[in-house]
Amino acid sequence: MAQSKKKTILALTGAVLLTSALTACGSNNNNGNAANANASKSPEASQTAAAESPAATSDASSERYEKPVTLKLMIDNQTSTEGIKAVADEIEKRYNIKTEFDLRPGGDEGDNLVKTRLATGEMDDLSFYNSGSLFKALQPEKYFLDLTSEPFMQNVVDSFLPTVSVDGKTYAAPSGASQAGAWLYNKKVYAELGLSVPKTWDELKANNEKIKAAGKTAVIGSYKDSWTSQLIVLADYANVTADAPTFADDFTNNKAKFADTPAALRSFQKLAEMKDYMNKDYLATTYDQALKMLVDGTGVQYPMLTFALTNIFATYPDKIDDIGVFAQPADSADKTALTVWMPAGIAIYKDGKNVEAAKKWINFFASPEGMALLATKAKPEGPYVIKGATLPDDAYAGVKEMMPYFDNGNNAPALEFLSPLKGPSLPQLTVEVGAGMKSPEDNAKAYDKDVEKQAKQLGIADW
Repeated sequence: MAQSKKKTILALTGAVLLTSALTACGSNNNNGNAANANASKSPEASQTAAAESPAATSDASSERYEKPVTLKLMIDNQTSTEGIKAVADEIEKRYNIKTEFDLRPGGDEGDNLVKTRLATGEMDDLSFYNSGSLFKALQPEKYFLDLTSEPFMQNVVDSFLPTVSVDGKTYAAPSGASQAGAWLYNKKVYAELGLSVPKTWDELKANNEKIKAAGKTAVIGSYKDSWTSQLIVLADYANVTADAPTFADDFTNNKAKFADTPAALRSFQKLAEMKDYMNKDYLATTYDQALKMLVDGTGVQYPMLTFALTNIFATYPDKIDDIGVFAQPADSADKTALTVWMPAGIAIYKDGKNVEAAKKWINFFASPEGMALLATKAKPEGPYVIKGATLPDDAYAGVKEMMPYFDNGNNAPALEFLSPLKGPSLPQLTVEVGAGMKSPEDNAKAYDKDVEKQAKQLGIADW
């Protein structure tokens, strides 16, 4: 649990990686700054390297290489590799492709190592790296293979593609399951009180009133760990896009602000509307205490990332099936969608010596069969972003409740996967709004100023 909690704090506050100027979440660590790297080798050189590799003796559609091929895979040392190794072992059996894991540090040190390897032409064949802003900051069009037309990319859910694409070309495949910013709820208490999952914000507030009348905490606040105060704002982004579909680009390019975009401002307003439903000691309550309240049923709903399901399973395994998940409701039911934290991407170094073998590796990994093997060692914390990949029978009940949002395409990546801007003061500002210390309008303006400082530090055009 300590490791998961550590990664979450990094994810939501950007405490470490905001020194690199971008944000991240969960094991994806979606933060970073623009790579200061040399231009890559020419496409001709890349093709020559591929032609000289052992992989060139067999095209991507054939099965097993006669001679073993070894691929080096660079991966964050904070990432659990048990599931990945299970898939890699099957790839070796089938294709005679061995996988050598190259563990890199997390945070700034790891980011700098990746950039150095790319700049010096010493990158591994395959790399697991954060999807979203950090990946785009690596200038993937210079260093990684364009996977847009590869057959295995047809397996990928559409909502993942923008997080690893530049100028309409896609440079990575997904590495596993997603997470979501959503509401965890105690299903037993819901049943006892005759409540239904809310489809609109007004329905959520109506549920809150009934829960409060029953003497329970309707919305768990855990502001002692200030990063948790951001969830209502962050989890609303899929709903924001319904009314402001270009907000991510406009926000990045200084054409739209939270304070002057009604759909985005609404996220802060929703946060303010929850104060009267929270536990009285929300300013002193920690994340771990919040999870205990949720499983005990003294608190009934908790806006949180779904990685918390793994924390609950580790500490309260007999309670895990009591916990469900629903998307943060929009004001209108037809606009309610799930905000998704996308998995890391798998990219192929285009000047590597084993490009064709690397494509074969991803072709299997990013398939329903690959995801099934992954699930034998790593319980998913959200749906897979591979079409046809099904959840294991023992998947968390809450994750199963997320599937309709994927089956219907009713989801969108979190803003930090689409924009490099996430101001470092957001936790402080959301605590103030959630506690009623400041108005949502005032702190939306304050957040826009916080973002402006960051954008100028990053040197983003039009700021």
